[in-house]
Amino acid sequence: MAPLHAALPPPSAAVHHHAAAPPVFLARSPYHPRRAAASCSLATAASSSRKAFLSCPPDHWIAAAPPRAIPSSSSSPALIASVQDLNDFIYSGPLVDRIGYTDEKIAESIDRWLLAGARLARLFRLNELQLSEAEKARIYHFYIPVFLWCEDQVMEHRAKYNDGDDIPPLVIGVSAPQGSGKTTLVFALDYLFRVAGRNSVTLSIDDFYLTAKEQNELRDRNPGNALLELRGNAGSHDLQFSVETLESLIKLTKEGMKMKVPRYDKSAFGGRGDRADPSVWPEVEGPLEVVLFEGWMLGFKPLPNEDVKKVDPQLEVVNKNLEAYYGAWDRFIQSWIVIKIREPSCVYQWRLQAEVAMRADGKPGMSDEEVMDFVSRYLPAYQAYLPTLYKEGPNGSNPDNLLVIDIDENRNPICGGSWDIACL
Repeated sequence: MAPLHAALPPPSAAVHHHAAAPPVFLARSPYHPRRAAASCSLATAASSSRKAFLSCPPDHWIAAAPPRAIPSSSSSPALIASVQDLNDFIYSGPLVDRIGYTDEKIAESIDRWLLAGARLARLFRLNELQLSEAEKARIYHFYIPVFLWCEDQVMEHRAKYNDGDDIPPLVIGVSAPQGSGKTTLVFALDYLFRVAGRNSVTLSIDDFYLTAKEQNELRDRNPGNALLELRGNAGSHDLQFSVETLESLIKLTKEGMKMKVPRYDKSAFGGRGDRADPSVWPEVEGPLEVVLFEGWMLGFKPLPNEDVKKVDPQLEVVNKNLEAYYGAWDRFIQSWIVIKIREPSCVYQWRLQAEVAMRADGKPGMSDEEVMDFVSRYLPAYQAYLPTLYKEGPNGSNPDNLLVIDIDENRNPICGGSWDIACL
């Protein structure tokens, strides 16, 4: 694998397994989970989104343009000063200590930071020399530190095997509430892995939702339980399908091995969703090195029934369903990223932004009132399970393989703080 501070492989090397694919990265690449505008874009004209959050780029212009060269000593004084300012900004990031980067380690790897930053700026169609403070924070305080941590996790994982061994991909779980930025983060991580020469694939717990027909049957079996009427809570996923998919992915250790990865169409049935037709599922080829697996309830642990009933009596059946989820999802995950929020009520606004973006893209989505109703069905689970997730870590996690990222209401990383359940 070529390190980021070395020359990046040509586009053909990054996507050699799909020679006919567009160069380096397109949102329609077999490796990306969803059309960028449909599900990655969390920015919307209804808010000051550019300042708040980077959206995934449209699928028609992401190309392999090389990043600008890092300024040399012969560059203009103003340019050198701007790069020095950026270096200082990197040192001040809230995640550098958490990922184990000292000042000396940052200095040794600064070329990697700058080159990765240039790549991400191009990915999100930004000028890396004229980034706003919010854009700099998104790239240099969030995406790049998380990528470097993930890269270290992958190298540690692969070091456990001998030369010639079939090495299964490292499954990295990303647990975060809806709308908090996990899909866009995974989008950026997947891109950085692949331009650095690592074969990666993305997967969401959404991809394992029951079909629309099966979800209707679940609703009928639980009359009056609003938490199981629509997709989302434990019980609304096909766990056997999850196991089969994840087991197949971790076996993609050789060239020539292929499989199709399931996808979910959130826009179907007026935003209520349905599993996408297998004919549009992307195909992935081995050998895989990384599986990026994201979801809003990854790592949730079942609680005593009396505890969940105090939150909402309807959670009792959801809590029972949750008992089977460790075997279906969490046991496959060796490294964890947990995005921690202070105010779960932000989920409504974030979800609304995603639906507005979907409608602006010409896709059917939920109305504002439907979004409010939809999110209300998740809030009891957040109230019940997030405190334990934040206190103890995900189900089956190891502290050495866990990265917790506190974010604010604008989805920017911040220094860690207490999580106030009273905000619900």
